[in-house]
Amino acid sequence: MVRASSPDPIESVPEENALAPALYITATPIGNRGDMTLRALEVLAHADRLLCEDTRVTRKLLGLYGLSRSLTAYHDHNAESMRPRIMDWIAAGQSVALVSDAGTPLISDPGFKLVRACRAAGLAVTALPGASALLSALVVAGLPTDRFLFLGFLPPKSHARRTQLAEIAGVRATVVIYESPRRLAGLLADVADILPGREAAVCRELTKLFEEAVTGKVEDLVRRYAEAETPKGEVVLVIAPPSAEDMAWSDTALDAALIEALKTLSIKDAAATVAAASGASRKGLYARGLALREAED
Repeated sequence: MVRASSPDPIESVPEENALAPALYITATPIGNRGDMTLRALEVLAHADRLLCEDTRVTRKLLGLYGLSRSLTAYHDHNAESMRPRIMDWIAAGQSVALVSDAGTPLISDPGFKLVRACRAAGLAVTALPGASALLSALVVAGLPTDRFLFLGFLPPKSHARRTQLAEIAGVRATVVIYESPRRLAGLLADVADILPGREAAVCRELTKLFEEAVTGKVEDLVRRYAEAETPKGEVVLVIAPPSAEDMAWSDTALDAALIEALKTLSIKDAAATVAAASGASRKGLYARGLALREAED
């Protein structure tokens, strides 16, 4: 087991364990503590700085492996002010590890702008692969894995959520969505309406003792979770790609896609965009777009 006896690695780490100056994107377990990699433990023990979302969560995690480190919070609320300081540390020759509360940083977690800024400044960025709820759910769901689209968390409001689902209805790829347990039933109802007949899997408690992946037609999942108690643990919903029959969009899906497109495009361009995605008649979509625009006035 890797142990760090001092919060200051510059003074306590042997020279052969010193890390090159860089930003280390470090994955941590999503549930099972055995999923921490040996490389991640070495970096967390010896990095000059350790950035995390919630210091309480990360301190508890480090304690499981016998590590005691000084931690620096990096999250959405302080990111703007912290980024220049972090880049200065790396430019000055320090190694900086970034972790999220669980899983791989940047996947629905803070960090994208930091990585982008570091790369633009010519600073080294490296990834330490490890646990990810996205990939774990994808490989246990029993749905195609050759092409997939990750949507992260959809909007909490049903209308906005349905609009986004309509936008990807014609995408020929498995879709992966993160959701909180309390909003799962609502999400499934919207999926059943916009993407009817699709195979899907509700994955939760991944890597933990009560891990499960419930599969079936999305309509069956709607009934199951409408009647069941709110499930525990974060949820990953995996949805099968459309079949040839699915490619014929419903009127509801076409309207939702048109409404979204009309927010930024002319009626002509919105009709062309939705026609390209759905295969529906551009002329018919133009007429429908006119009707939708008139209904707004």
